[in-house]
Amino acid sequence: MELREYARSDGVSPFGRWFAGLAPVPAARVTIALARLEAGHRSAIRWFRGIGEYRIDTGPGYRIYLMQDGPRLVLLLGGGTKHRQDRDIEAAIAARSDYLARKRQLETDR
Repeated sequence: MELREYARSDGVSPFGRWFAGLAPVPAARVTIALARLEAGHRSAIRWFRGIGEYRIDTGPGYRIYLMQDGPRLVLLLGGGTKHRQDRDIEAAIAARSDYLARKRQLETDR
């Protein structure tokens, strides 16, 4: 499975920004989770409202928010912790909407 980071129209990756702020141990755990996703291990993903939430059950309960685009491509929309879960979910849903609108515009422009 191929993983790609969503970038807003200004080029900023919410996931990249979140990941860059992690301490080394949590960053390593997130990196392991990403490797598992790339290897096709999707059982830890809970799908709802057009997005998926990958739970990492260590520390403060890290989450990775993603969406499926086509048969192989998973776009990373952001990350967070259980503490900020509601806000992170809303941000991921907004990012998904932005991604889909920009994708439709690109297809229309072709």
